[in-house]
Amino acid sequence: MDHSGHGMTMDLPPFTLGRGLAWSADPFFLIACLLGLALYGWGVVRLIRRGDKWPVGRTVAFVTGVLSIGLVMCTALNDYGMVMFSVHMVQHMVISMVSPILILLGAPITLALRALPTAGRGRKGLRELLLMLLHSRYMRVITHPVFTIPMFIASLYALYFTPIFDFLMGSQIGHIAMMVHFLAVGLIFFWPIMGVDPGPHRPGHLMRMLELFAGMPFHAFFGIALMMASSPMVTTFENPPASLGIEALSDQNAAGGIAWAFSEVPSVLVLIALLFQWYASDQRQAKREDRAADRDGDKELEAYNAYLASLHARGN
Repeated sequence: MDHSGHGMTMDLPPFTLGRGLAWSADPFFLIACLLGLALYGWGVVRLIRRGDKWPVGRTVAFVTGVLSIGLVMCTALNDYGMVMFSVHMVQHMVISMVSPILILLGAPITLALRALPTAGRGRKGLRELLLMLLHSRYMRVITHPVFTIPMFIASLYALYFTPIFDFLMGSQIGHIAMMVHFLAVGLIFFWPIMGVDPGPHRPGHLMRMLELFAGMPFHAFFGIALMMASSPMVTTFENPPASLGIEALSDQNAAGGIAWAFSEVPSVLVLIALLFQWYASDQRQAKREDRAADRDGDKELEAYNAYLASLHARGN
């Protein structure tokens, strides 16, 4: 890769899916993905060894989420994403919307709280530090909808339509920082909405749906803006390498279509997950009410029997 001005120039053959999926690992994301899988696996094994259960579905969701990050950052998709707006947009949408949803469905914080050992009295271990972080004012701020929704929107408009994007794409460190930012924004946006892990904000299911739909239309508008533009809007992708055989404006239009499409798919996935959670929550509430009613009924029956016994005793 040759760093030069805005972005990186490289000779790449025309993009095909086969070439895009060829192995080309970014060391930072490769190590981060392997570490994430190893820590999650350690937690699951620790629970199983002490006789506890951990839902297989959560493990599958987390592993799939981490692998989706590896797919866009540890293959040639990452190389093509440096010079093709459309491929970059696939990376952005996956790492900011698909990967966070899957990782959150894996409930990694719940797993950590159950797997990490508790420190002795008066001492603070990793579990205690994690609990302190979850209950901190910092977490209450960054997971509040007043913060998460504007941040989710700004990650599109304030980044792509200002010189910030070109600056970050001008170096490998900047590119990594941008992708980490996309992942982090996706996690804090969907965390209160998914509601699997404990967190500072636990709104009702209806409010979660409103939070979801408050952010998604702006993704669609962003995609439409790219599709309707009559000239390239991002300097980094103005002059794609001739070896790719693509035209900048048509590639930008394709990127807009991808951004627009991705505003719909995650919304449906999250909505389905929310409806299942809502149904399960109602079922648990109904069971609790039934048990409470049974206990109240037993108490009434015991009181009535005691009353009959007292009458019988008086009669004798």
